[in-house]
Amino acid sequence: MRILAGYSSDDRGTDALALAALVVRAADARLVVANVHPPPWPARGPGSVDAEWVAYLQGESQAALTEAAEILAASDVPESDVTLRVHSHRGSGRGLIEVARAVGADLIVIGSAPRGRRGRIAIGSTADQLLHGSPVPVLLAPRGYADDPPGRFERMTVAYWRQRDADGPLAAAAEIAAALEVPMRLLTLVLRPPGIAAKFTDSGGVLDRQAAQADDDLRDAAARFGGGSPVERLTAVGTGVAKTLGSVDMLPGEVLACLSSHGGPLRKVFLGEGARKIVRAASCPVLLMPRGAAPGSGRGPAD
Repeated sequence: MRILAGYSSDDRGTDALALAALVVRAADARLVVANVHPPPWPARGPGSVDAEWVAYLQGESQAALTEAAEILAASDVPESDVTLRVHSHRGSGRGLIEVARAVGADLIVIGSAPRGRRGRIAIGSTADQLLHGSPVPVLLAPRGYADDPPGRFERMTVAYWRQRDADGPLAAAAEIAAALEVPMRLLTLVLRPPGIAAKFTDSGGVLDRQAAQADDDLRDAAARFGGGSPVERLTAVGTGVAKTLGSVDMLPGEVLACLSSHGGPLRKVFLGEGARKIVRAASCPVLLMPRGAAPGSGRGPAD
C-alpha cells in the first residue's frame, strides 16, 4: 500500500501523522506526506508572480514537512519509507487529490477540522473537498488522536446497509482490514421512528421486521465477503444515530468504515445524511470508501 497523509503545522496535522504511522506499521506500507500551500495570485505587468511571496510559501511548506519528518522519526517510522512532497493548490483537499493521483496513493489520511469536539471528527473544507472528489478511500483521525494513540489496530467495524453498488466498496474494505491484519465486524443501525410516528400501533412490529431483515442482510454479506474467516455481525437498535452508535462497544484500536452513498458519482466518496451522522458520532478513526471501489487496490476501478 501507498499512504498519503496531508500535513499542516497544527494539531490536525499531528493527528493525521499518528494515524498514518499506525497504518504504515500495520500494513508495511510506504508513506507520502504532503503539505499543500495556496498558489500565488497572478499580477498584471512584466512580473506576473511575486517571487518573494512564492519563496515564502514554499519555505513554510518545507518547514512543515521537516517538522513532520521529525514527528514520524519519533513514531518509529523508518525514514526510508517516507517521501515528503510540497504541492500548490487553492484548495487543500483538491490539492491532496492531485498528489494522490500523481503518486498512486491507495489511501488518504487527514485529521479532523479544528472546530470538532475532542475525540470526535468534524468535516471541514479539506475533508469536504476529499469527500466530493477523492477516487481512493479517505481515513479521518478524530481530534486529539495523537495525544493517546493505540499501539495497534484491533478491529474494523463496517457500517453496512444493503444497497446498490455496495459489494465493491465492502470487498475493498475487507481487503484493507486484511492488510491491517485485523478482523472485520459488520454493523447495521436500526433506528426507532422519531416523534409521533413512534406512537403508531404497529411501530414496534415494523422495527422488529427491520431488525430481522438487517440480520439477514448481514449474514449474507458476511458469507460473501468474510474471505473464509468468521465475521462478527451486529444489529444495533436505538433512537438516533449518535445514541445508537454510542451503545456499540468500540475497542481502543477500532476503525469504523462507512460505504459511500449509492447516489454519489462513480469512483468518488459521497456521503448520505445517515453516513455523515455516523462520522460525526464516531469516537474512533473513520474510513470512507468511494463508490465504485473494488478489491485489488484501494483505488476505484480504472477508466
